[in-house]
Amino acid sequence: MSSLAAFWVLSFLFVITPGADWAYAISAGLRGRVTPAIVGMLFGHLAATAVVAAGVGTLLAGAPVALTVLTVAGATYLVWLGVGTLRKPSAPIAGEDPAARSWARWAAKGAGVSGLNPKVFLLFLALLPQFTDPSASWPLWWQIGVLGSVHTASCAVVYTIVGVGARTVLGARPRAARIVTRLSGAAMIGIGAFLLVEQLIHVTRPAGA
Repeated sequence: MSSLAAFWVLSFLFVITPGADWAYAISAGLRGRVTPAIVGMLFGHLAATAVVAAGVGTLLAGAPVALTVLTVAGATYLVWLGVGTLRKPSAPIAGEDPAARSWARWAAKGAGVSGLNPKVFLLFLALLPQFTDPSASWPLWWQIGVLGSVHTASCAVVYTIVGVGARTVLGARPRAARIVTRLSGAAMIGIGAFLLVEQLIHVTRPAGA
């Protein structure tokens, strides 16, 4: 229980730190698509839990090239989403494009935001296994599943508050909503660009440097 509590505190700090997930929740809230967006993001977190529980996480942790590829893919996806957000900032206006309200589309993007989020890689691949005990009576995969479920529950609560809060506070303020959405898009681009530059520096750095 002490390990579970310690992990919850750490994961909660991750969840309440604004990032790409917050930006997407805000965008979804302004379009009235909080539920599908959050369902998609939670699916991404549960998928990451399943990957680690199946032992794939250990293999990835020992394969720097694979981690680099995943990080680059995630960073590129964040930049792509950010550019799209800047081009079409969300605002609660009447007569919006019906395609923008597609349940499956918002859920799929949410799964991509969380499933390819480098922050999730760090939490699940590097930190989560440290809170397990191979000698415990519970199987290791079960421990990882419980820890991942705790984290996912925190995500559900926080992202819902962010999405609904954005809708409530900015719903009657289209101009403010567009400004906040553009800031969210810029944040996604900034995070993705930072990660890409970081990976480029890592790849080009001389061995042993």
